[in-house]
Amino acid sequence: MSIKKHQVYGDLPVEKKLGILVVDDHQLILTGTLDVLSREYAEASIIKAQTAKETLSKLQFHQFDLIVMDLSIPNQQGETAEIDTGIKLLQTLLQEDPHQNFMVQTSYVKALIRIKHEIDNHQGGFAIANKGLPESEMLMRVNLALHGATHTKDIKTGIELKPEWSEVLRLAFEESLTDKAIAERMYKSERAVRTYWTKIQDVLGVYPEECKQGGKNMRIQTEVRSREEGLID
Repeated sequence: MSIKKHQVYGDLPVEKKLGILVVDDHQLILTGTLDVLSREYAEASIIKAQTAKETLSKLQFHQFDLIVMDLSIPNQQGETAEIDTGIKLLQTLLQEDPHQNFMVQTSYVKALIRIKHEIDNHQGGFAIANKGLPESEMLMRVNLALHGATHTKDIKTGIELKPEWSEVLRLAFEESLTDKAIAERMYKSERAVRTYWTKIQDVLGVYPEECKQGGKNMRIQTEVRSREEGLID
């Protein structure tokens, strides 16, 4: 039985057994996380998943008080782990259960800026922890999320883009589409796509005069800045 709708900062009810799902495809990290959580929450039922499909399958049959997940995971066994897979999975889970508690443990924290709006509007606990954090700090954030609290300062100063701007970046730099092809895919005019580029470059601080002085290509510089900010993989 889940406690996520009732707990804020109080002690966890002793009569309810905690349920924790850990999602990570890296066996060493997964084992280490399971070990840390098992020691901290000795009475908890802790289940693991290594792919997006396995995660969704587990959630069909179990309720969890907390989901601890990485972002770089494969969709299914045998496929390559990708950040976008984890982002899309998280986005789906946020939509399906507004009260679910999450602790995102990843080396790709900046990528969460892509769904910052959904995270900000989430009603359940939500904490972020870089995989390089000390064990004590990681457990502190787990505890916050488990009790319905929020710890997202790691993405509070990031750059935010409108959904259509993000789609332009994805299509251009992940699918290598031309502006014409992007316009067709998005059912927009090429003029609208060119406008999106100016908006994106303004937000990223990529300007013609600076690129010209530095001998840099505007589009290449936009891609570099987008990757630095975690807006694309």
